Amino acid sequence: MKNISTKITLSILAVIISSFMFMYGCGDDPEMGIGPVKEVKLDPTVNSDLAGKGKQIFDVKCVACHKIDEKLVGPALKDVTKRRKPEWIMNMILNPEQMTKENMIAKNLFAQYMIQMTFQNVTQDEARAVLEYFRSNDK
Repeated sequence: MKNISTKITLSILAVIISSFMFMYGCGDDPEMGIGPVKEVKLDPTVNSDLAGKGKQIFDVKCVACHKIDEKLVGPALKDVTKRRKPEWIMNMILNPEQMTKENMIAKNLFAQYMIQMTFQNVTQDEARAVLEYFRSNDK
């Protein structure tokens, strides 16, 4: 009897662990996103030169779908740096299609806005500048 109880307990535990791994991508942190950015080190103060560069990039590549203070095609980006980790933001900019397929947060946004964010051919340095622009708006 004890042997059967142990087998059932182990089976239930295996199902729980498998489900967790399936939902969260075998250890990927959903709050970090999926993509090349694994760690972002932010200075406590915003780099205004980098934020200015980020605003220029945003104005060219992002304003067709995003505004800071209101929803457009995509979500309003005001306080995005308070809602999301910097790694997630950069990975969403750099890897939007895989994010909406595999990251639960991005999947929920895709379901809400019903449109796929497209890759705008930005480099990792440009994505970092856009992040700094978002930080300057959110301070």
